[in-house]
Amino acid sequence: MIESHERGVSRDGDSDFLTDVQAVIDSARLRAGTEPLVRFVRGRLPRATEAEVLDATELAEEIIDTVPVFLARAHQEAEDRGLESVVLPVLRHAERYFLHPVDLIPEMTQGLVGLLDDTYLVIRILKNLDQGPQPFLDWDLDYPMEFLHRMVGDEIALRLDLIAADAMEQVSHHFQQLWDALAHSA
Repeated sequence: MIESHERGVSRDGDSDFLTDVQAVIDSARLRAGTEPLVRFVRGRLPRATEAEVLDATELAEEIIDTVPVFLARAHQEAEDRGLESVVLPVLRHAERYFLHPVDLIPEMTQGLVGLLDDTYLVIRILKNLDQGPQPFLDWDLDYPMEFLHRMVGDEIALRLDLIAADAMEQVSHHFQQLWDALAHSA
């Protein structure tokens, strides 16, 4: 499985990455089911009722399950706007993190709980892409971002924010040139 994920980083085509991301989600769900996620959410929300814990667990699963959709839409938007040279390297950071089995919260041992940090990073990067003169996806990701921040905690969220900022920094010069060109053509 690790070999497949490492190969996924160098494969041709965006659909391979998305297939690999979906496979990680499916594998995490099959490996441990949802009970570890329920226990984790219960621990993160100690004053919540059982119904609130189950609702929060369902929300966590829904957000995790949307990652391939988020990534596919971001890839498509980059292509439609001619921003592939800048956006795709940034998305690759999130995808590689998602495909790496050992990270801040490892899905290899934690199941779906281990995908909370991966999902946080994907959404953080998408939010960062929206910071240009024109929104990139123009999606309201504030609620999922806040929810995931609460789930992963301040320390892990800060570390993931730094990873996302580093990914943006690596392409910032190219980004500025493209955003300037788009702003002038509008």
